[in-house]
Amino acid sequence: MLEEVFRSAWPVVVASTARLTRDLDLAEDCTQEAVERALRRWPAGFPDNPAGWLTTTAHRIALDRLRREATLRRKLPLLVDPVSGAGGSAVEGSAVEGWAIGEDADPEPTDPLRLVFTCCHPALSSESRVALTLRLVCGVDVATIAAVLLAGEAAVARRITRAKRKIAVARVPFRVPAGDELVERLDAVLTVVHLVYTAGHVGPGTRLRDTDLTGRALGLARMLVALLPGEPEPRALLGLLLLTEARGDARTGADGELVLLPDQDRSGWDRRLIREGLGLAASALRAGPDGRYALQAGVAGLHAVAPSWAQTDWARVVVTYDALLRVWPSPVVALNRAVARSRLPGADPVAVLAEIDALAPELAGYPYLPAARADLLVRLGRPAEAAAAYDGALAVTRNPVERRHLTRRRAETGTP
Repeated sequence: MLEEVFRSAWPVVVASTARLTRDLDLAEDCTQEAVERALRRWPAGFPDNPAGWLTTTAHRIALDRLRREATLRRKLPLLVDPVSGAGGSAVEGSAVEGWAIGEDADPEPTDPLRLVFTCCHPALSSESRVALTLRLVCGVDVATIAAVLLAGEAAVARRITRAKRKIAVARVPFRVPAGDELVERLDAVLTVVHLVYTAGHVGPGTRLRDTDLTGRALGLARMLVALLPGEPEPRALLGLLLLTEARGDARTGADGELVLLPDQDRSGWDRRLIREGLGLAASALRAGPDGRYALQAGVAGLHAVAPSWAQTDWARVVVTYDALLRVWPSPVVALNRAVARSRLPGADPVAVLAEIDALAPELAGYPYLPAARADLLVRLGRPAEAAAAYDGALAVTRNPVERRHLTRRRAETGTP
């Protein structure tokens, strides 16, 4: 119970404290100390408003630390609000001397979204944006981020530190940008939110998925839609995530083992999420038919409405992937298109296999490529080669649920 409360409250407490202090390091430290105090005090009595309690405590810790500074005006904040004036601290004056903190103060609802836009500044690399968002917005520890990014812990820690330093140099204000600046940063934010969901969809832990991460991503996607109701791509991203989330419970069987899309019990799909996702996807495709998230949502929608795997409209799936490749020439999209093309009536599996093999240099270390090869090789009646492909997939697959599935499929080839 306590862990769930802390994970749920983490992004709003960090974001609210960062808005107060304009200092990401300080906000993170104070939130961590507030959590530590809660661990000591809450067993004696749980507060009515846990997030408000943590926010109030983190604010007080932050202000106490700032007051202890020998010369507050010379303190260089990590985040500088342009309206506060160059060279002055954004936390001086009323932010420290006259700040009134009520009991169980509630953070502003948009604080996490402000923090995401801060983490997605153009000065940062895409990997740094993801790492910083996972750490500050989602409260994910460095070891888990390293597993998600397939990187070493020390490298991830350095990446996060460098990202904070770049934000300091760029003097990024803690706010959602407007106008051209918003448009410029929107794609990066959408990408990071999608990657956060993907990180939870196949989690780095012992379970198949991390519903906390997927829930964080869905919440942020809803905030983006509310912020930009006229933009099609936030609607498309939310639609894509909802259509994917609708299949969540069906992805594991009663024994906890992985069930792939062809074998899922579609009666277990969440029809409410599917209806909402289809509406958003259709709206986005009408407004922006060439958007990469709109097209991905279109593919997800085709799977959602198909009565079965065999009855999927594979021709439309391939056509949609063709359009997606034109606007987003990604090797992962090309792999998905090849797999879909192999399902077309009269498709030549040998030609599709050659198509997949041509993507291998670009997708080294991507486990779903050798898994797709293995599936095609099984269909071609080449079990020894299929077993070798499964071995290749196992070598780069970390999630234990997926590993058990691959191991079982490999055993089915009958090859030692």
